[in-house]
Amino acid sequence: MLSGRTEIGQTDPSVLTEERPGSRRLLLGGRSRQVTFIDWGRLRAFVEPTDSGGVAKWAGTGIAGLSYELTRAMRDILLGSEPPVSLTRRAQARLQQLRDEEAPDSGHPAGTLVTRAGEDVRWWTWAGFRANATLAATLPTVADPVQRPTDCYVRLREDLTAEMWHAARAATGDHLVFPDIDRRAVKGLKFSTALPERLAIASVAARLADFKGASAALREPARLHVTQR
Repeated sequence: MLSGRTEIGQTDPSVLTEERPGSRRLLLGGRSRQVTFIDWGRLRAFVEPTDSGGVAKWAGTGIAGLSYELTRAMRDILLGSEPPVSLTRRAQARLQQLRDEEAPDSGHPAGTLVTRAGEDVRWWTWAGFRANATLAATLPTVADPVQRPTDCYVRLREDLTAEMWHAARAATGDHLVFPDIDRRAVKGLKFSTALPERLAIASVAARLADFKGASAALREPARLHVTQR
């Protein structure tokens, strides 16, 4: 990531490859930056300071974000499973606080959870970043079109109703689709010039998808829950 000729850091590639309307902004070094140009061939992005806005994401062990297995393990700990490590008293107190305050509105041991807090509607899948990106693309009628999927949840439309949710789930069945990506991202794909654009786009999208994790989350029952947050 470059500001002028100065390298100011790195970011998860998914911040640049996801399809989003409007200008592309990110958080880097504690400041909001607006992307002005992406050199996909050299894997460089040029940014300039901006007043506000932006997203931040740091790469985990996977291609983008956390995996299904790691995110599910996080949910298990939040819901009461004991981690197989020794915890300090401070860590134990913080974990208990999270279990008391966050777990009821973000996790359910028998399946996934859809929560509404005002206009904020989230589907807590705990399926990992790639699975959630896959789910957001698979359920376009109920997923927020301007969201950026996270490791733990998919943001849904603020006007979502129970009827809309059940209809979207029924219509999807077992059919999953690749996550949406920025078509310009294929320029950084090795041998992209030798591939038809359609195949190059599909190759990048396949790297960002997790059909196994997405399918597992879809098969689980979903509980609709209104929170007071």
